[in-house]
Amino acid sequence: MLLTNFRAAWVFAVIFSCCASLFADISILPQGEGAPAVESRHFPDRVHEFVWRNWNAVPPRKIAQILGAAEIDVTALAVSMGLPALANVPSAMRARGYVSLIRRNWHLLPYEQLLELLEMTPERLDVMLREEDFLWIKLGRTKPVCAPIRYHAPDEAAKKRAAEIRRVVEENFGAAIAEPGEPRFDFVRRLSAPVPNFTPSVADEDAFLRIVHSYVAVFGDPLLDPSLDPYPDGFLQRLADNGINGVWLHAVLRDLAPGGAIFPEFGEGNEVRLANLRTMVGRAKKFGVKIYLYVNEPRGMPHAFFKDRPEIAGVKSGQLTALCTSVPEVRQWLGDSLAHIFQEVPGLGGIYAITASENLTNCASHGGWSNCPRCKERTDADILAEVVSVLEEGVHRGNPKANVLISDWGWRGHGDALEIIAKLPEDVWLMSVSEWKLPIERGGIASVVGEYSISSVGPGPRAVPHWKAAQEKGLKTGTEIQFNNTCEIATVPYLPVMDLVAEHCNNLLTQANLDAMFIGWTMGGHPSPNIELAQRLMRKPAPSVETVLNEIATERYGTEGAPHARKAWTLMSEAFREYPFHISVVYTCPVQWGSANPMYLEDTNYSATMWGFPYDDLKGWRGPYPEDVFADQFEKVAQGWKPGIEALQQAVKFAPVAMRTEAATDLRYAKAAANHFQAVANQSRFVAARDALAEAGAAHSPEQGAALVAQMKQALEFEITLARELYTLVKEDSRIGFEPSCQYFYLPLDLVEKVVNCRWILANL
Repeated sequence: MLLTNFRAAWVFAVIFSCCASLFADISILPQGEGAPAVESRHFPDRVHEFVWRNWNAVPPRKIAQILGAAEIDVTALAVSMGLPALANVPSAMRARGYVSLIRRNWHLLPYEQLLELLEMTPERLDVMLREEDFLWIKLGRTKPVCAPIRYHAPDEAAKKRAAEIRRVVEENFGAAIAEPGEPRFDFVRRLSAPVPNFTPSVADEDAFLRIVHSYVAVFGDPLLDPSLDPYPDGFLQRLADNGINGVWLHAVLRDLAPGGAIFPEFGEGNEVRLANLRTMVGRAKKFGVKIYLYVNEPRGMPHAFFKDRPEIAGVKSGQLTALCTSVPEVRQWLGDSLAHIFQEVPGLGGIYAITASENLTNCASHGGWSNCPRCKERTDADILAEVVSVLEEGVHRGNPKANVLISDWGWRGHGDALEIIAKLPEDVWLMSVSEWKLPIERGGIASVVGEYSISSVGPGPRAVPHWKAAQEKGLKTGTEIQFNNTCEIATVPYLPVMDLVAEHCNNLLTQANLDAMFIGWTMGGHPSPNIELAQRLMRKPAPSVETVLNEIATERYGTEGAPHARKAWTLMSEAFREYPFHISVVYTCPVQWGSANPMYLEDTNYSATMWGFPYDDLKGWRGPYPEDVFADQFEKVAQGWKPGIEALQQAVKFAPVAMRTEAATDLRYAKAAANHFQAVANQSRFVAARDALAEAGAAHSPEQGAALVAQMKQALEFEITLARELYTLVKEDSRIGFEPSCQYFYLPLDLVEKVVNCRWILANL
């Protein structure tokens, strides 16, 4: 009777859910080219794959609902593959891990079922794909074609394959597979906890600015939903302890201010958001920290927005049209919005603005202003400087003491922008990425830095003249820089390469007279010894680099452990200089995924996406580097870190007991980073050998073919070793594999799957 009622309940739930999905209008969601989804052939079928990918990420009840199955049947499938019968699903996964859920189901579910899984409307998902840090771009600008997935009882072949998977899991992970480890997102709880005996610093209006983003933020709409607080008290306290006196928050003006007569549809919920912002600003002030708004305005709008207002439509880009800032009404709305916000929230520190970002804003933001009937007679310098003037006037009309930080990001394609700087208003700060345009050579290949880099020490030939020109004009200046991590690897909170950080800070002290540091984009906001190092080195008068490095090493590892830590930092810093840096490398190669990135026996025919899916796109991964040089350079970094890790192990060993937890954390991150670097080398060599074998076919001699197969097998075996090692590290620390805008690139079970994946390929070579 109980079983009958249970099955009746899930049947009703499935019917209700299907009906809801049936009425959802998915036509508004972007489709792209719609290529066939990637097939994971190491699973018996898509049902088994779906259960595995979502075990410990989605409640089994929800998995069953999507499949149209009973929960008992779903659990049986999981157990048949060696997964624990009791799923350990973090309570925060739906609220804080939705991007991870989207990514891991992107090739499995059609939109209807994806919405059902996320419990989200098409409208909400559409906004998320467009607005949340380029999510649609990260997903590859295409939704793979997936047939609806429905449960069916496994046949004998599926049962046999599931049993094989179970054997692999048991042989490689044993009882550890059932051990929960640290729950994903547990770091939020720990970083949010109040700091005992915290003494707030006294706010200094003239202090050197150090601004970071939150490591615990969720894009969403935290000002409308305070439960998504990006700056809990404990986290602010920890940042303040690192010398941080400013934090930034993503802002969209149409949400924070009323549109007035110009845009009456703007501003819904702005009163609630501003009230919550006032509360946040007040809390941060207690710890000597000010809130800055990241402003990227005026945001482009869908073409339909301009149907009855063509007179304000600017250039078009994709599905969006710019609000033309050559139109007085647009400038008025922009200035009035900022004035309103800063009047309503007088404690705001100011804004950090990018006027030429990836988002379409003004008509010159993407360089196509000549396509606008009003802007085509103007220069980009006139348009961009005018936008900056409007931003400055609006902010200072609301609060004359607020700071207006303006980034030169994107100006003239990141080139010489002195003409634009000459036209800026005098009451703004010019911010410039320190290391950009820096010429480098790695593995004999010349390149130029075009993204944040720790391995390449600046400042470079773009920032220095920009700062000089701004200073001669009377502007304050600052650097956009990252000390914890960068796109070089962002899935560990910080890298123990203190010598590189110290060298960069020392260079800035001797080559530029700066007033601010914008430390980190969405990544890089975790409290760390790296940020503490930068804070101490930028003091005036400047202390000795050696003195500060020794101080921090002693404070973190004790007197006996400090020399070993210093040795480790130097060894890993020198090894990191071998990183094959290029913008396409850091955006597309599998360094964020490490050994969690699957291997494919055959070409997927998918191109790697920006921070989304690396796939097996070696050509896209390597940028200007030849295949062998690319793999060799990542190998050099990984192998160069090994003696550094050994030295850091000694530092942990000799650290006082009270310091050992934090010291062991540093060691864990060093091991995880080296694991990721080696995985890129392995995967590159596998793909190179696989493609060479496929391209030449019968033209290979038996000896050549055997050598390529041997290379593939060696890479696969190495990946198995790395996946098992990383699994242990990830279970110990919920921060590994996480980045705030992308959330989790991988979960612990993805590393178990990688072993299954590699074993299947080895059996089928």
